[in-house]
Amino acid sequence: MKIEKFEDLVCWKKSQSFIIEIYKVFSSCKDYSFKDQIVRAAVSISNNIAEGFERLSNKDFRKFLYISKGSCGEVRSMLYLSKELKYVTEEEFNFLYNQSIEISKILSGLIKSL
Repeated sequence: MKIEKFEDLVCWKKSQSFIIEIYKVFSSCKDYSFKDQIVRAAVSISNNIAEGFERLSNKDFRKFLYISKGSCGEVRSMLYLSKELKYVTEEEFNFLYNQSIEISKILSGLIKSL
């Protein structure tokens, strides 16, 4: 299958689903600065995939995929903090953590393929 647009990328699709889950889990979080930061980091994952793809250069795309991977790590780091602060349940943490690991692995594979 030929990838013609960023919407065809599995990592972009999964990161979009991930954002929705982050929004749902943190919708009632009263720590607004924390919620804003984790949401912005999660949104950054898919936005950097899209922006890099649209640059039409493998070198630029790879650079933006690394940024996206970094944002994925930022979300994961914040998930640990959210668990310690009891903003999320163990089940929510595990679900979001596993999604972030999967996205990160897909990004790594895509980076290597470029």
